[in-house]
Amino acid sequence: MSDSDLGLTEGVSMALGGMIGGGIYAVLGVVAQITMTATWAAFVLAGVVAMCAGYSYNRLNAKSDTHGGSVSFVQQYLGNSTVAGMVGWTLLFGYVGSMAMYAFAFAEFAITLGLPQSVAGLPIRPLVSVLAVAGFVGLNLLGARTTGVAENVLVALKVAILVGFGVLGLVYAFGYSGQPLRLGFGRLTTVSPIVAAAISFVAFQGWQLLFYDQERIADPVDTIRKAVYISIPAAVVVYVLVGVVTVNLAPQALTSHPHVALKDAASTMLSPWGLGAAGAVLLSVSALFSTGSAINATLFSAAHFAKGMLTDDLLPDDLGDADADGAPERTMLFIGGVTAAFSAVGSLGAITSFASLSFILVFGGMSYIAFRQREDTVSTVLPAVGTLGATAFFPLMLYNLYNREPNTFYTVLVVAVVVFAVELLYFERSYLEREVEQLDVTDTGLTETLGLGD
Repeated sequence: MSDSDLGLTEGVSMALGGMIGGGIYAVLGVVAQITMTATWAAFVLAGVVAMCAGYSYNRLNAKSDTHGGSVSFVQQYLGNSTVAGMVGWTLLFGYVGSMAMYAFAFAEFAITLGLPQSVAGLPIRPLVSVLAVAGFVGLNLLGARTTGVAENVLVALKVAILVGFGVLGLVYAFGYSGQPLRLGFGRLTTVSPIVAAAISFVAFQGWQLLFYDQERIADPVDTIRKAVYISIPAAVVVYVLVGVVTVNLAPQALTSHPHVALKDAASTMLSPWGLGAAGAVLLSVSALFSTGSAINATLFSAAHFAKGMLTDDLLPDDLGDADADGAPERTMLFIGGVTAAFSAVGSLGAITSFASLSFILVFGGMSYIAFRQREDTVSTVLPAVGTLGATAFFPLMLYNLYNREPNTFYTVLVVAVVVFAVELLYFERSYLEREVEQLDVTDTGLTETLGLGD
């Protein structure tokens, strides 16, 4: 293992960094609004489907001749480069939307720590989001080992704070609140936990980014396998712990201002010791660590993912050098630039929803491919659960958007159609060029036949 290689610790950190940052501070409020006290059940259900998908990815990776994640799996097992390319573009678009969401939340929490809302009449939130993205682009350009060390520090800090938050919250709930802990068992017979699980699925996509970093990971097949099986259950435990505490201590905050609900819960649980304000600040700092590490992990892995697509001629050559050592600089700058632009605009609801749907679709597809490659009971049941879970999540996600956010629903449809059309134009460009040339030849021949040339 060389100094530039990432080991199991870095792998787990990168996976957790890509999950917990978005799940706790962006998705928790949305999930709680749907299923409230049964929020924990939604996270467990989404985690089970993600774990089955993780098993499917690991099986396909171990059997694959080339290690590159979703795109390589489609190419090898389905033999269709167009479908592989469209899967890659869809995922890349989803990563950009996710990072923009993290950058947006990063700026919101930075403002709660004392930054002014505006400067010279202009809102400061977009500027902070852009600067956050730019900072992590620069960090990633320094090299993989620097990024891995930074990720270890960020993840260790945020997990320690969140676990401490959960434990202290339980202490407060049992010893000081005087109210029984509500776990929402009555809601388990309704469809709301399943709908909420579908919404929360974007919070469980970070682990699969590891499959695009294999050139920088020591003993990648074994290391990634272990990192996936450690990081997903760890994320579920953190989500459940924090979700139970927040729903019980700050239910009104989850409805009125979900992004800072954890801060309200921290203030409540530490108030008996006169530390309410300190708890609120600590959770805001944790939010910065969480969203920052999510940007860092996703940007690092998305750039390596894009490099693989460049190698396979699934992205235009202008976006980077496929022969570069590590992630191509142009690719990193392009992804960072698009992410910064989206985060500055601020209307991220439709993009984030599209990202969730894309991850559900791709994870379900990979589980189905693994199911087709089954050999024994375990390799049959787990991919089947992943496939069926994603198949159920996809329409439920659309149904929820249609009923709760119709404008977002129609925006997602428009974005999906546009992305699909652009992908088809790119991957079928050779066929279209031949058709246009044939049409020109036909028109020229017809003109000469009719004597209209002069």
